[in-house]
Amino acid sequence: MIEGRFGDKGQVYFEIDLIGGDGLSFPVETMLDTGFTEFLAMNKQDVQSLDWSFLRQNKLRTAQGETEFDVYRGRVIIDNQEWEIPVFAGDEIQEILLGSRWLKSFILVADYSQNRVTLEYI
Repeated sequence: MIEGRFGDKGQVYFEIDLIGGDGLSFPVETMLDTGFTEFLAMNKQDVQSLDWSFLRQNKLRTAQGETEFDVYRGRVIIDNQEWEIPVFAGDEIQEILLGSRWLKSFILVADYSQNRVTLEYI
């Protein structure tokens, strides 16, 4: 289980580790975006700096309409488990977004009254 935090406007944040092509990992804060139905989205420049392998281009519907993204093979650590996942990269992405696809493998508990948010591996 990993503990998260609530942002000033009710956003949900979790810290995960990104594993670069060189095998080194480092922690980053991600924002849970339940409207994003994939695993992870990042700014294209940040993804390229990790030296992850390019897979393909893919169109997704966003709030701004249909947008084309570059998709890379990324490696992350969440709750002490390593995952190899497709990562969607775009020029306009400001924050690292954790998508709702994770909710097929994790249980999300968001209790505003107790100021507690967690993701627990099923």
